[in-house]
Amino acid sequence: MQGDESLQILVGSEGDHLPLIEMGTCQPEASDQWDCVLVADLQTQKIPKHVDRQRKFLKNLESRGFHFKVKRDQKKVFFGIRADSGVIDMYRTLLMKPEDPSSKAKQSFNIATTRIRIVSFVVNSKMRPGETFEDLVKAGVFETMFLLHKGEKDLKRIWARWRNMFQLQPIDKIREYFGEKVALYFTWLGWYTYMLVPAAVVGLIVFLSGFALFDSSQISKEICDAHDIFMCPLGDHSHRYQPLSDMCTFSKLTHLFDNEGTVLFAIFMALWATVFLEIWKRKRAREVQSWDLYEWDEEEEEMALELINSPHYELKKHHHSYLNSTIILILTLFMICVMIAMAHVLVVYRVVAGAFFSRFLGQQSITAVVVTGAVVHYVIIVIMTKVNKCVALKLCKFEEPRTFSEQESKFTVKFFILQFFAHFSSLIYIAFILGRINGHPGKSTRLAGLWKLEECHLSGCMMDLFIQMAIIMGLKQTLSNCVEYLSPLLAHKYHLMRAYKHGHMSEDPELNEWQRNYHMNSVNTFSLFDEFMEMMIQYGFTTIFVAAFPLAPLLALFSNLVEIRLDAIKMVRLQRRLVPRKAKDIGTWLQVLETIGVLAVIANGMVIAFTSEFIPRVVYKYHYGPCRKNQTFTDDCLKNYVNHSLSVFYTKDFKDHSRMEGQENVTVCRYRDYRNEHDYNFSEQYWFILAIRLTFVILFEHFALCIKLIAAWFVPDVPQAVKNEVLKEKYKRIRERMCFTSRSTDV
Repeated sequence: MQGDESLQILVGSEGDHLPLIEMGTCQPEASDQWDCVLVADLQTQKIPKHVDRQRKFLKNLESRGFHFKVKRDQKKVFFGIRADSGVIDMYRTLLMKPEDPSSKAKQSFNIATTRIRIVSFVVNSKMRPGETFEDLVKAGVFETMFLLHKGEKDLKRIWARWRNMFQLQPIDKIREYFGEKVALYFTWLGWYTYMLVPAAVVGLIVFLSGFALFDSSQISKEICDAHDIFMCPLGDHSHRYQPLSDMCTFSKLTHLFDNEGTVLFAIFMALWATVFLEIWKRKRAREVQSWDLYEWDEEEEEMALELINSPHYELKKHHHSYLNSTIILILTLFMICVMIAMAHVLVVYRVVAGAFFSRFLGQQSITAVVVTGAVVHYVIIVIMTKVNKCVALKLCKFEEPRTFSEQESKFTVKFFILQFFAHFSSLIYIAFILGRINGHPGKSTRLAGLWKLEECHLSGCMMDLFIQMAIIMGLKQTLSNCVEYLSPLLAHKYHLMRAYKHGHMSEDPELNEWQRNYHMNSVNTFSLFDEFMEMMIQYGFTTIFVAAFPLAPLLALFSNLVEIRLDAIKMVRLQRRLVPRKAKDIGTWLQVLETIGVLAVIANGMVIAFTSEFIPRVVYKYHYGPCRKNQTFTDDCLKNYVNHSLSVFYTKDFKDHSRMEGQENVTVCRYRDYRNEHDYNFSEQYWFILAIRLTFVILFEHFALCIKLIAAWFVPDVPQAVKNEVLKEKYKRIRERMCFTSRSTDV
């Protein structure tokens, strides 16, 4: 069965008169050198047309310099595939300069991962016009293709174990086994997790600092003592005026994350995001230079693979269609509108749920609505993620990208935009719209003329935003990690158990190895993409609304410590091997991170200005409060702030005031707003505070963005040592060429 011998294998069961597959083969001696395996169902061998297409496909592979071997068990037929050394030599010739074999490039050239990458590329390319491996899978000729796990014992021992959670990652070994793209992902994830430590510490300090004022805050004292101030009913089914003192505990809790430290923390996080990205660029440059990929060109890589697959490959040029771009833009905007509509669905749910819960829970119905609304939002996110992925992929294919890397980049942009609106649309609603379009008591805005729009919690909208962030982020981190780990683990155990139970596992060591790899969980082109997307959304939660939820970096830190090991265990022990791919950066994800950083500055500035009580407190302190005239006033400058911040409503203006059983003697109730006492129009204070809010947003964003720009300028993207190393390599190559030219001239 070596050399030019023909291989004739009967793949049917005993007694069946099935067609034979006759194939030439040239097998390597070592059985562990097979790079990938194609799988077909044994029943396909009863269909002559399928057998013929399999034979032609394998013949085409052989003509391109690939070896193959056929084995079968009771249910499947396995075709082992391996690239010839001549294919590797061709790859080396196409991509490496004549002087490179004597340079560092030769030392860093990874033949094992290169061969796997070439095999995977050629197998998935067109074998003849109109037919690809994917077409054969859809036609039932083949079932799947997978790469073999080989030499992963070191990674299992030192990386893919929960006990190694707090140990450094073996990035070089990850690169040797999974390729540079996966290695860069784990390098970035490790650096992101490391940088979360100072952010988590500062966020925790800001949160805990609120406890110092838990009982001493002047505002909380006034609320707790306000037994004679009654708040207007929030819902249609509330039949009592609630004393403001009932909000005592909530006001103290709100002060934990709505205090002066929030502003400093938001500015700190803007600086943190910039430093994180700038130092990451430096770290990436060092890693890539050590791998000798600093000047590597991805387009050359893909052209080389195309030429290896077909010497007659014609260059596919860049093209742009304004018509296609217009259609894609319209469809993208339509999907964004769908995402916003999902946010409105959540609004409708909260309004209807508020009316329902108020019948049974009374004033606690607001908390119940916020909590259940966050859970509903999480469910919507899970559903829309699957929809968004399909839509983004369709839009990307419609755009007809030139190469796979271009397709991945375009897909990244589209999918992230849709995911951003799916995750953050409801948070934007709560932060900037909730309770601001409701009118006032006695004249409320109603949904479909029936249900009164939802109000913010009596302690303020920051409480709603905090709860929403905590629940969504908590659910996303815990449930996603559980599903991400338990789903492949249970599926892998189930498939192996079934195989052993029915006696399908072969005693042949080589076939047994193929079967074990086959029963692992499948991977696809975007498996690593999904991991990146998950981290980008988490990064968005960690930075964009961090002013309302300073514990976000701490939750992200704990989650990432688990995520690193979870991904390691999943990739090494539970999933089939990913196709090793070269890369010198994280691609479009860097632009996504920079975009999130800018959005974080804008969102946090607006949260502080419009959602929190920071601006009204400052304005009262220096313009309306007791310290305005007497700068040496010894009492708290926020004295009487609560009474100042609540508007007056006369209960006689309620159409159904008589329904308030036992509280008919209440003539005045209060509500959170700045309105005149008699006509209920916005007061002069409202417009003055609004002007201060807008001024603060402009100043905050310019200040934070200036800090980001200065930090980006101060920290060079590429270390000088890396620049000097690249310069030295260029100088060395030119000197070698000069010497070669001089010798040629002398001859």
